[in-house]
Amino acid sequence: METSNYALLLFGALAGGFVSGLAGFGTALMALGIWLYVLPPSLAVPLVLICSVIAQTSTLPSMWKGFDLSLVWPFLIGGLIGVPLGTMLVASADPKVFKLSVGVLLLLFSSALYLNKRPLAFKFGGRIADGAIGFAGGILGGLAGLSGPLPILWANIRGWNKHERRGIFQLFNFTVLATALVLQTASGLVAFKVVWLALVAFPGTLIGAWLGARVYHALSDKHFGDVVLGLLFLSGATLVWNSIGGH
Repeated sequence: METSNYALLLFGALAGGFVSGLAGFGTALMALGIWLYVLPPSLAVPLVLICSVIAQTSTLPSMWKGFDLSLVWPFLIGGLIGVPLGTMLVASADPKVFKLSVGVLLLLFSSALYLNKRPLAFKFGGRIADGAIGFAGGILGGLAGLSGPLPILWANIRGWNKHERRGIFQLFNFTVLATALVLQTASGLVAFKVVWLALVAFPGTLIGAWLGARVYHALSDKHFGDVVLGLLFLSGATLVWNSIGGH
């Protein structure tokens, strides 16, 4: 690769790591849009998985004490059951229609939650409902790598504080993405060149994640919620644009 391509690779790693450190998700949202200028999807997608796992692992020690694991486990169990089902659906689903539907859902719900000024504390369904949302997120993750949006929206509706929400975002996405990475590697879908690219991106990912985590600790509950909803809106807009544009 040319020097400019390496610069874009590092910049994407820095941006993806920063958002992951800040919100506990969003590496793909930031990095893919940059990396696809210089890498084919067959290299960019597994690279995103590797950098997501690196970024989230690096920030776990500073976040761990604030996580409420009793809130997280229903999402994890549901997600791990859903991932293989989503993978099986890949052959029969229309990716364009699917991405458009999810994109519109994200735009509508993130806008509605942002405009709603009353604090939410939706209690419906308890742990069973949490597990069902994790299951649906796992299916979306296996189908299109979109494991995060549903649990993230649900955690905002539940009215949990920023540490509780962050625990769900980070641990759920880490588990689903790490599982996807292991499955892809075992299936021979991760080329050796991805390992070299990951080594190049490694410093940018770590620095970005560290900076993002510093900003996260400085945010109030409300500001953290606004950042999350803004990222969800951006994710929805990106999905709709890609679906309509035919990319």
